Amino acid sequence: MNPSIARNPLAESKNALRKILLEARLQAALAPTAQEVLSRRLLDALKHHQPACVGFYWPLPGEFDARGAIAIWLAGGAHRQAGLPVIRSRGEALQFHAWAPDTPMKIGHHRIPEPASDKLVIPDLLFVPCVGFDADGYRLGYGGGYYDRTLAAWPVATKPVTVGIAYEACRTEALGREAHDIPLDLIITEAGSYPQ
Repeated sequence: MNPSIARNPLAESKNALRKILLEARLQAALAPTAQEVLSRRLLDALKHHQPACVGFYWPLPGEFDARGAIAIWLAGGAHRQAGLPVIRSRGEALQFHAWAPDTPMKIGHHRIPEPASDKLVIPDLLFVPCVGFDADGYRLGYGGGYYDRTLAAWPVATKPVTVGIAYEACRTEALGREAHDIPLDLIITEAGSYPQ
């Protein structure tokens, strides 16, 4: 674990901690085997949970790129679906639109590519990007609250399994938690999974 993160993350503001973790994530993403190991762990999670529809994210700099692993998973079954998040407007829950490797894309909010199609899908497993995380399954994102709002609004009966994807260098002892923070079911890194 990065010693500058371990000192006292609760004393840092979320923005200051986010800045440290974003730099740690950029460095961790350069490790030659990290991408390969995370791909295997993602495919293992899909095999274990056997979802019909997976939600995931378009990778930003430093984030694990799940597209290759998702494409492999999609090719393994005729009825499998995947979806990428679409931000309709700030402050609203995310929608997930159907994605396949050949899906036409357009630039959406925050200049993030999203499917050009309006075909909605409902994931039963959701891969969530993490800027940082703790061993209890709480994550630090970019601060927009999109995933927290989305999960809070999801009907309990159809709530997806939530799997965070992170780098071990971005694990911190404990994140400051607010009332709206929702822990993920599982967080996978190139070194292991949390909670253990």
